[in-house]
Amino acid sequence: MKRVERTASNPPAVGPQSRWDDSLAATMSPQDLLLYRSHLLGADKRITNFGGGNTSAKIPMQDPLTGADTAVLWVKGSGGDLGSMKLAGFATLYLEKLERLKARYRGREHEDEMVGYLPHCTFNLNPVAASIDTPLHAYIPFTHVDHMHPDALIAIAASRRSRERTAEIFGGEIGWLAWQRPGYDLGLKLGDLARAQPALTGVVLEGHGLFTWGQSSKECYETTLRIIGRATEWLGERNTAPAFGGAVCEALPAREREGLVAAIAPALRGKISSGELKVGHFDASDAVLEFVCSARLTELARLGTSCPDHFLRTKIRPLVLPFDPARRDGPKLLGELDGALAAYRAEYAQYYERCKRPDSPPMRDPNPVVYLIPGVGMLTFARDKATARIAAEFYINAINVMRGAAGVDTYVGLPEQEAFDIEYWLLEEAKLKRMPKPKSLAGRVALVTGGAGGIGRAIATRLLSEGACVMLIDIDQQALARATEDLQARFGADSVVPCQADVTDEGAVEAGLDSVVLRFGGLDILVSNAGIASAAPYEDTDLALWNRNIAVLATGYFLVSRAAYRMMLRQALPASMVFVGSKNALAASANAAAYCTAKAAELHLARCLALEGAPRGIRVNVVNPDAVLRGSKIWSSEWRAERAEAYNLEEGELESFYRSRSLLKREVYPEDVAEAVYFFASDLSAKSTGNVLNVDAGNAGSFTR
Repeated sequence: MKRVERTASNPPAVGPQSRWDDSLAATMSPQDLLLYRSHLLGADKRITNFGGGNTSAKIPMQDPLTGADTAVLWVKGSGGDLGSMKLAGFATLYLEKLERLKARYRGREHEDEMVGYLPHCTFNLNPVAASIDTPLHAYIPFTHVDHMHPDALIAIAASRRSRERTAEIFGGEIGWLAWQRPGYDLGLKLGDLARAQPALTGVVLEGHGLFTWGQSSKECYETTLRIIGRATEWLGERNTAPAFGGAVCEALPAREREGLVAAIAPALRGKISSGELKVGHFDASDAVLEFVCSARLTELARLGTSCPDHFLRTKIRPLVLPFDPARRDGPKLLGELDGALAAYRAEYAQYYERCKRPDSPPMRDPNPVVYLIPGVGMLTFARDKATARIAAEFYINAINVMRGAAGVDTYVGLPEQEAFDIEYWLLEEAKLKRMPKPKSLAGRVALVTGGAGGIGRAIATRLLSEGACVMLIDIDQQALARATEDLQARFGADSVVPCQADVTDEGAVEAGLDSVVLRFGGLDILVSNAGIASAAPYEDTDLALWNRNIAVLATGYFLVSRAAYRMMLRQALPASMVFVGSKNALAASANAAAYCTAKAAELHLARCLALEGAPRGIRVNVVNPDAVLRGSKIWSSEWRAERAEAYNLEEGELESFYRSRSLLKREVYPEDVAEAVYFFASDLSAKSTGNVLNVDAGNAGSFTR
């Protein structure tokens, strides 16, 4: 393959700058200063990644039992994120009790039992669980301690000559400890080193990260930044050769990259989701493209990551997919997915057998988490969108580490047995078993057309509340923005994404379906809900009105469901389509011939699709609402006035009219329709297809026959 010299420059060799505000800090308590420092550190991905790193402070507090002052260790609790945590996210422990724990320590073979003693050291009945890193903070004889995972420092820590490089860069200011799994023994060694060499301001942990400390929160924070900055500058001065051996291919243009991912991601997702549904994330950032276009891609990828935090999120190693960007042969890649996955699974099983201990948990999912595509980018798949995105972020950290380490030395990944012992750590297994049961739609991806309207938003809310990821499609940009903002505030930005599109435009529909793949990796649930309504006596129904109804309610449903159907076929997983119809699909109404006819066509399209989809595991059902006035965009249009005129009513009388007309004498709300859609979208209706569920409070004219 022809070598192509890299044109992108190395990242600027400038470390993070202090954002400490003395005037703001002067108003804070010691614990508030700890939180402030944590937020400053956690906000910068160059310093630590999501969920990574720890901060602590040893603060005098009044003992609630004795009233006397006692030293309390405040340390980030298990599973917290420095950038977003609150004060309630810190574990608090009596420092005196932690000191007395030393007498209980029976050696490294009994390391894990020390975690069970930490709850007995809890101060003030704090329910926050202390992490395994607690001893690493407790025994350092300084008031404030930071433990970070900056790429620049891990590049030094993951170099073959890590100890020599640490001494060369930092002189006698920063110490060094050989690789050791985090735990009680490492905490004792950190404390011993800090006491033996009081001039130290921190320690590099081989293959892992950085510890720094100080007697004030500001001093600790600025020491952390200064040490990271020095490492960044040192690497920048020496790391001048083309990264990863230089480029051997060019990245495909963005449109081609996205087209390839849209074609292969559903198939890939289907092949790895037999045990647990996966959600995908695609990244084609500069750092990723530089790596996947490089000469040393396969060699370095096989070495895996070094930092335990990186490894836990990204598995033993990624899978480099067999794609030649010069040939641009997507169908060939699709044909080779099975072989590539089978080889990875077999290799993972061999790794498990080589490294397992007598008490190791059973082998987990042998599929990769990270997929690297030469010339295209990186796909990651995990149980939910946030986890998939964070895995990508962690692997970008690993890329940055490899760039730095391989540019000035030899990059060293985590030894295989050490990697296994972290991945299958019994403490980690216990944490996994404590996780709550997944929600009913966890791992599923849904698309809701007409998503900005009252019914569409209610449907999206219901699906999101059960753990689904949702793309909203709507033609109304402003309403779509409002709906997205509201739903993201409630369910998180990872789970909700908007797409402005006209469902009558074939190109826009195809682009929208590609967008859902690029965002989430595939599609499990389609809710066709986009709609309009119109009324006119038959003699006044012009061709434009007729065509508009047919275009949105029949052709639009056809275009969206066809694109989704094709994607679901590539994915080869059980899937569900739900058409939101109308009572008028079954029962005619005066002055609404165009609307009723289009709705009837929509209903019959669903039945036809149910016949063809059933052998492929694709269920298609219909929900028929009636008179859903509250929150409906349709009922805030001329339709309301037209229906009132058709029934010789005032507009304000419509609600009571429809309520009294129903057999149950009840109003129908968007949430009622959403509940019916959820029933068809979920496994509650796993044995139902081609069915119609009326949500109309009872209307004899629309009884199915």
